[in-house]
Amino acid sequence: MDHKEKALWYFNRHFHCSQAVLAAFADDCGITEHQALMLGSCFGSGMRKGEVCGACTGALMVLGLLYGYDDPAVSKDKGRADGVNDMMMERFSKRCGSYLCNVILDCDISTSEGVKPKFPTLSYIIPRVR
Repeated sequence: MDHKEKALWYFNRHFHCSQAVLAAFADDCGITEHQALMLGSCFGSGMRKGEVCGACTGALMVLGLLYGYDDPAVSKDKGRADGVNDMMMERFSKRCGSYLCNVILDCDISTSEGVKPKFPTLSYIIPRVR
């Protein structure tokens, strides 16, 4: 299974987008899928407020594990992390029209009314992220 197929596999089993994306890349990041699912579990639905899309936060966690830094005194490492963050956010927004969950899904998923009509089915989400 490639990364996309694995992320969709998790999503189809009712995991948040953040969990699905991070778990799909767990091996690449040197963490277990269990750790990825646990770490990503509080970032779904734009942190339950319709804010930054869980797929974005999952991807940023992947990028942090792959290109992040642990010493702020090493400016080139911080610059690299900032650069991949900016590039990913820009590309995601361009491809999906936004990086905000409520905008992408065209509803306020922080409310019970907003969740009902469209929340999230693959037939609704996939055309918006391709």
